[in-house]
Amino acid sequence: MDAKEFRQRGKEMVDYVADYIEGIEGRQVYPDVEPGYLRPLIPNTAPQEPETFEAIIKDVERIIMPGVTHWHSPYFFAYFPTASSYPAMLADMLCGAIGCIGFSWGSASEATLVALLAARTKAVRHLQATSPGLTQAMIMEKLVAYASDQAHSSVERAGLIGGVKLKAIPSDGKFVMRASALQEALERDKAEGLIPFFVVATLGTTSCCSFDNLLEVGPICHQESLWLHIDAAYAGSAFICPEFRPLLNGVEFADSFNFNPHKWLLVNFDCSAMWVKKRTDLTGAFKMDPTYLQHSHQDSGLITDYRHWQLPLGRRFRSLKMWFVFRLYGVKGLQAYIRKHVQLSHEFESLVQQDPRFEICAEVTLGLVCFRLRGSNKLNEALLEKINSARKIHLVPCHLRDQFVLRFAICSRTVESDHVRFAWEHIQGLATELLRA
Repeated sequence: MDAKEFRQRGKEMVDYVADYIEGIEGRQVYPDVEPGYLRPLIPNTAPQEPETFEAIIKDVERIIMPGVTHWHSPYFFAYFPTASSYPAMLADMLCGAIGCIGFSWGSASEATLVALLAARTKAVRHLQATSPGLTQAMIMEKLVAYASDQAHSSVERAGLIGGVKLKAIPSDGKFVMRASALQEALERDKAEGLIPFFVVATLGTTSCCSFDNLLEVGPICHQESLWLHIDAAYAGSAFICPEFRPLLNGVEFADSFNFNPHKWLLVNFDCSAMWVKKRTDLTGAFKMDPTYLQHSHQDSGLITDYRHWQLPLGRRFRSLKMWFVFRLYGVKGLQAYIRKHVQLSHEFESLVQQDPRFEICAEVTLGLVCFRLRGSNKLNEALLEKINSARKIHLVPCHLRDQFVLRFAICSRTVESDHVRFAWEHIQGLATELLRA
């Protein structure tokens, strides 16, 4: 493909993307194909001769789209939002053209791992400095990290990769990690000769969007010299709105903080932002300087070399996408987007509360509503099965304590009140069928 054809095909692709987004409401949100459907539809080998662009686009609709879950559909209410906007798509094109190997984090999961590894290195070096007889292996087998029992599974995975124990702190009745439970675990582990070193607090848990109490947990971490990492992957975008910033109270105690603009800030996947209080804690853990990567400015203090802040050497030019989105939406446009989603979640909450057959299972703070039919877990499992089998909307569940709960997350950029009301009427109808049966 030369520049002339690229111009032509690029325009055609923009039209295809725009048509896809504008028409996504008419597509079935969740595919009804079975795993393996693709195998008989594609050749066993790559073509010997070039094929036409038209043939490829035709096969996108014939072969690829039938197996796609349409995350940007206004009938997609599962998981959390995955952001999308035309400015970010344009910037993504430019990212590909520039081909810059930038240096930044790819996801909240990676950020948690990076923070844990940096905290581990810091703890090991401090203990070896104060007790020279301790080997790294002796210290490592005693290190303990902590997170709420509502924390994302990636936190547990970070502990596995980091080779340290991770203990779940029981959350309170509102699914919040509180000081008393954390302090109890710390005292018990220290009495057993273990070495606490790292705490993850979550702002906006995946299960129910609860917020760990930073004003309680933060001072304990400061007093005990524990690294406090804040995972705000979803909820962090909401802090662009002043009315949600009280949820950040206590952030000054954090050693690191992460959120994902690709979830709720209209920046297409992937884009994750991380702050650290003391950069040398990260660079001390990850800095490596082979000759072929050295440059004349590395010791000048004029630039920040982010390759020393993470595991991968390079990443795509994600900040360009943020720059486009921020400039083309403005702060007010982004605030309006967040507020609309929150308003729609409260609208759904109100609809649920008007039907005595259902109950709300957790406080609705942002764009997530956790609800269920009053009754057994099996009843709610059957309801979810009916909802997703119908494929008109898509939901996913969670467990809150011993209850099977349905999650209704406001996700799509194009979702409106009509879509929320359609979803609720659909859920009510299926619930009526289920209860009648």
